Amino acid sequence: MTRLKVILLGLMVLVLGGVGYGAFSAAGFQDASAGIAAEAVLIVIVIIWTGSYLFRVVTGRMTFMEQRRRYRQAYDEVTDAELLARFDALSPEQQQRLLAEVAGDSDQTPSPEP
Repeated sequence: MTRLKVILLGLMVLVLGGVGYGAFSAAGFQDASAGIAAEAVLIVIVIIWTGSYLFRVVTGRMTFMEQRRRYRQAYDEVTDAELLARFDALSPEQQQRLLAEVAGDSDQTPSPEP
């Protein structure tokens, strides 16, 4: 979130508090009661907003995480396509040699201890 958005959000909360105070005053609340009621509404809004943020953090549905997931998927697709194209460009003998080499390397890797 940019600084401008944070400042605008703060101004919107300030204006919302003033509008809430005016609405509660117009509804017949006395000055102190209207202020307390408007403040209570703002607190409830902030608690709900914070709760929704925490929910997105726990479930991993944050904007950054979604962008990272999409980027990684696109990167894997491009990389897989490029590797496949390079493999297809090899002669059949080179392909067989490469496959045998890869299979030999996987057999030589130590298995993890149980």
